[in-house]
Amino acid sequence: MTDGDVAAFTRLGSTVRGALSERGFSTPTAPQQVAIPPLAAGQNTLVIAPTGSGKTETAMLPVFDDLVAGEGEGEGESEPRTARRPSSAETPDGGPPEGFGALYITPLRALNRDMLERLEWWGDYLDLEVDVRHGDTTDYQRSKQAEDPPDVLITTPETLQAMLTGERLREALQDVSHVVIDEVHELAASKRGAQLAIGLERLRDLAGEMQRIGLSATVGDPDEVAGFLTGGRPCEIREIDVGSNVDVDVRKPEITEEDEELAGKLMTEPDTASHVRLIRDLVAEHESTLIFVNTRQTAEAVGSRFKELDLPIGVHHGSLSKEARIDVEDRFKSGELDGLLCTSSMELGIDVGSVDHVIQYKSPRQVTRLLQRIGRAGHRQDEVSRGTIVTTRPDDTFEALSIARRAREGEVEPAAIHEGSLDVVANQVPGIVQSRGDTHLREAYDTVSRAYPFRNLREETFREVVSELDRNRIVWFDEGEDRIETTGGTWQYVYANLSMIPDEETYEVHDIASGGQIGTLDERFVVNFAEPGEVFVQRGEMWRISEIDDEEGRVKVSPIEDPAGEVPSWIGQEIPVPAAVAGEVGEIREVARPQFEAGADATAVGRELSNRYPADEYTLGEACEQLERQVESESPMPTAKRLVLERQGRTIVLNAPFGHTANETLGRVLSSLLGQRAGSSVGLETDPYRIELEVPTSIATSDVLEVLEGTDPDHVETIVELGLKNSDALAFRLAQVSAKFGALKRWQGQGSGRISNERLLAALEDTPMYEEAIREVFHEDLDAERASAVLEGIQSGEIDLVTHRGRTPVGQGGRSSGGKELLAPENADASVIETVRERLQNDRVILLCTHCKDWKVKTKVKRVRDQPECPECGSTRIASLNPWADEVVQAVRAEEKDEEQEKMTERAYRAASLVQSHGKQAVIAMAARGVGPHNAAQIINKLREDESAFYRDILSKEREYARTQSFWD
Repeated sequence: MTDGDVAAFTRLGSTVRGALSERGFSTPTAPQQVAIPPLAAGQNTLVIAPTGSGKTETAMLPVFDDLVAGEGEGEGESEPRTARRPSSAETPDGGPPEGFGALYITPLRALNRDMLERLEWWGDYLDLEVDVRHGDTTDYQRSKQAEDPPDVLITTPETLQAMLTGERLREALQDVSHVVIDEVHELAASKRGAQLAIGLERLRDLAGEMQRIGLSATVGDPDEVAGFLTGGRPCEIREIDVGSNVDVDVRKPEITEEDEELAGKLMTEPDTASHVRLIRDLVAEHESTLIFVNTRQTAEAVGSRFKELDLPIGVHHGSLSKEARIDVEDRFKSGELDGLLCTSSMELGIDVGSVDHVIQYKSPRQVTRLLQRIGRAGHRQDEVSRGTIVTTRPDDTFEALSIARRAREGEVEPAAIHEGSLDVVANQVPGIVQSRGDTHLREAYDTVSRAYPFRNLREETFREVVSELDRNRIVWFDEGEDRIETTGGTWQYVYANLSMIPDEETYEVHDIASGGQIGTLDERFVVNFAEPGEVFVQRGEMWRISEIDDEEGRVKVSPIEDPAGEVPSWIGQEIPVPAAVAGEVGEIREVARPQFEAGADATAVGRELSNRYPADEYTLGEACEQLERQVESESPMPTAKRLVLERQGRTIVLNAPFGHTANETLGRVLSSLLGQRAGSSVGLETDPYRIELEVPTSIATSDVLEVLEGTDPDHVETIVELGLKNSDALAFRLAQVSAKFGALKRWQGQGSGRISNERLLAALEDTPMYEEAIREVFHEDLDAERASAVLEGIQSGEIDLVTHRGRTPVGQGGRSSGGKELLAPENADASVIETVRERLQNDRVILLCTHCKDWKVKTKVKRVRDQPECPECGSTRIASLNPWADEVVQAVRAEEKDEEQEKMTERAYRAASLVQSHGKQAVIAMAARGVGPHNAAQIINKLREDESAFYRDILSKEREYARTQSFWD
């Protein structure tokens, strides 16, 4: 052991060095070598190092040392440390016990549990008490901690919020000298983090300056995250290169004879079976493997296939019950399970024992996520973390190659800090007043604006937020004296709003047979898809819905063997692909194009790419076949410098590799402006490489070119905001934001419970809540700046814009199916189709004669004759309408009509024409959700072999409507 090796440990006192020897720590790890010196000197420090490299001990050894030491004892210490004040047992007057010495804050309760196990040994050896406090802590433990605070308290951001308002706990917090924030990158990019940043400033008002320590495996912009950690105060950054410790292989499995056999067993396609087989083989080759997927939907789909093969692989994600998650964690740790299939629930270092390999199924979408996930493997010092990305199609492979290369080079995405979240300000003001009592507005503003995300918050905006809280009776604001005071509702608000995680309704899923809870389903899934008889996948098993209890918020289910089913449509599941990653996919295309034009084949081009990207010859060659077909079809190659606009029928695709948020923004501009021209809605779907529009026949390709070449780039944000004004997406965010202001309850109180989206948007348009909802949509989902830059590039000639008639191989590359391909193919969905048929037959419709306009009846679909006719006049021009469409009936019967009534009447006549031509079949199709006369005509006009195909097409249109509903407002 060299002097350089032990230099870090010599900065610690003899008591802690003795603990190191006892624990077997002879040589500092890389992060300990570089970070312990500034930490021991009391400096604010951000430590960035791979998972499993000893970051926790790096942070806590100097903290423990400071808590036990009097005068400095270690060699090389630049200055002595100050001893903490003695405990009550040692004070002559037996005064009050000392407070907390250090807080260790983690984003997950499960991490708290692991961290307590990890730090208790050190506490026992050093005679320091280490304890944990979060939402599950018992009242007895809470009371004990208030009376006799532990030296080190492990907690969550939300529990810190609660502690800041308790009188005795505030006294105990006055002694805090160190705060450690674990997984600081995760918090920096969220509203929870913005809330924590203010919480730390409130803590500083109590305890004075304290040492702040941030720990993270990946940070794309260390200076920004350091600013977040310290509130812009000086901070040392100590970083260990994460990419050099990661070995990633990208593989698209080649289909084998075994896959043909496996496909029959799994009732899926051979290509899909090859994914399952490769993952199975990789798990078998290693001792313990984490298999990461991007969505809970995919986790359930893949898990169901492993269960079908009876493989020892568990499923772990956030919608499973706590008991189910702990069970699979323990079984994996004990070796009973060889693999654990998980989502981001496992990214943050929950202790599941040793992991020697990580599989990522499909592109991880972001460099940060890949490094976090692959970093779970190889936890011994200086060991390389090894992993495999299993890809499924060309987009997926090229994206994974870009991310793997960027991970190796350390090109990590920046943390997207929420700048000036007004609902966070609204959340914190009541807490400040509840804990301090009457507070001058300027004092509260100073505390909030010291937090890094709020450094640019204007006092005028802060005043508007406080005024809104006053209107909602959350606080009382004396504008004359500029004083904020509590009201009768302040205390209740504070404790009901400790978290910035939105309150979203969930339904508990219970097995009828056992009565036990299996997991949860989001309300939106239950409302849109779930009905008695529907089948879905959860915990890797198939379940049939028996009953939905809206009052209790429960879905009762029974297990089935049928492998076909609707996979839960989880909320917020799409991980956005950054522009840099998508742009590199465009670069790969551009590099390949001239080689194909010169006569090279896919194998040769793939071999060339292998010099830069970590993949085998088959994987690269298979992905390059798509590009080879693009060149052979004489289609232009889309890149970030050449956009290709292709059209077939009503479908227009703009091939644009700019990532999710920029394409979503450009897509909204196109759909909004083209919709205005056509006077009707334009369907929109986007992925990182394409913007797909479903346009009326009146829209020409030249119209799309005109929008792209003629729209002022400075107007992008305004156009998108106008388009958002009546959307469900904005109303959903606005409801969440206004709840944090206490406004939603006030508006609901004026009506009869739930408030309509239209009323909510209209009522709150000129308020801080509307401003925040718009900011949040742009922050999370859109990129107006990059979309504007694309328009500027097109208009300046820097970006070529070319057109192509018909679809191209790259343009048809399409979106991922989110794991659904791992379930049975569509011809094996008999139970689902039968359920759809029964539901539609039992749906009610209004039949209206559009000839005499007198006859109207409301009836079930199954009671409608094969060819309906009016009993009054004998006409067969019978419109089939939704059962709540009385306003359409009124519009048809009105003698003088306004513009809206004219549209309703026209729609009714189109429906009547369809029923006259196709009878009951048209009535069935138009009874479906979101299927009007146009879509019904498309369904009916397809040639089919059987009735199941008819209902399958209806189901497809219903799913398309559910997926794109927010664009049809």
